[in-house]
Order: sequence, then structure tokens, then C-alpha cells
Amino acid sequence: MIRKYKVGDVVSLKKPHPCGTNEWEILRTGVDFKLKCLGCERQVWIPRINFEKRVRKIYIDGKWENVRK
Repeated sequence: MIRKYKVGDVVSLKKPHPCGTNEWEILRTGVDFKLKCLGCERQVWIPRINFEKRVRKIYIDGKWENVRK
């Protein structure tokens, strides 16, 4: 299933950030994704292909949903 990601979505990635959290807010989409760490607020750019491999869960309507089944 192809999932549409939008600005403002909160996602959980496979590996945690060095600050200890693995929750990120999407700031920009396109060929590259701009993400903000919700632990330390650092911003990073990740190519779309790498982002789609790393994302595990998305926060929708107050609960975490798995991206892969």
C-alpha cells in the first residue's frame, strides 16, 4: 500500500536519534523529506527512498499505526 505523507505528520523511524527518541515530525515532503526530531528539535534532510525504508509507524488520530503489515 502506498501511503501519502504530509507536512505535520509524526512518524517513528527504525533507529533512534542520538538524543534517544525515534519520533519525528515531517516539515517538508517531495524528493527529500525534511524531518524535525521531537526530542532535541534538530532538523535533517532524508532522501525519499531512505525515508520510506526507515519509517515504521505513523501517528494518526491519537494512536500509532504500523506502516508495514
